[in-house]
Amino acid sequence: MNVKQLMRHRVPTSKPEDTLNTAARMMWEEGCGSVPVVDAQFRPVGFLTDRDICMAAYTQGRSLRDISVDTAMARTVVCCEEGDELEHAVQLMRDNCLRRLPVVNGRGVLIGLLSLDDIACESQRNLRGATDHNLTGLVGDIYGRICSTRCRRRHSPDPPVHSSSRYAVNYP
Repeated sequence: MNVKQLMRHRVPTSKPEDTLNTAARMMWEEGCGSVPVVDAQFRPVGFLTDRDICMAAYTQGRSLRDISVDTAMARTVVCCEEGDELEHAVQLMRDNCLRRLPVVNGRGVLIGLLSLDDIACESQRNLRGATDHNLTGLVGDIYGRICSTRCRRRHSPDPPVHSSSRYAVNYP
C-alpha cells in the first residue's frame, strides 16, 4: 500500500505571514488541530499546531492578531512523497515522533497529509471481517515512540527553555 491511498487530499494550509488568529480560525472551521505552512509555490516550510498557537500567545503575551505564523511554527518539516510505500512513511513518523506527515509530489509541492489517525482508521477497516493487525501494530509502535520520547523530555533534569519573546518548536 502506498501513501497516496491513505492520505487526505484536501488539506487546509497557512502561510508564514498569516496571523495566528487567522490560522486558529481556520483550524476551528476545518475541525483540525494542525496545518502545514506553505510558501508561495505551495511547498511546506513549516508546521503549526493548536498548541503552538496557545504557547506563542502565552509566552509573548500578545493577541493572536498581532503574532505571525512564522514566529510560532515548527521550522523542521519532515515530508514523504505520494508514491512512497506506507512502511517508509511509518518509519519517518516513528523516527521523528510525528503524528502527521505532509505529502509532497516530485517537485516538493504539498498535495496531502498522512496522519496517525488515517493509518489507525485503515487498520480497523473491515477486511472480510478481520482487522489489519500489521497496521494496528504500526500505529501502536509510532504512538509508543511518541509517548516515550515525551516522557523522557518531561523527566529530564534540564527541560528545554523557551524564550519569552519567541516560541518556535523543532520536531525531532
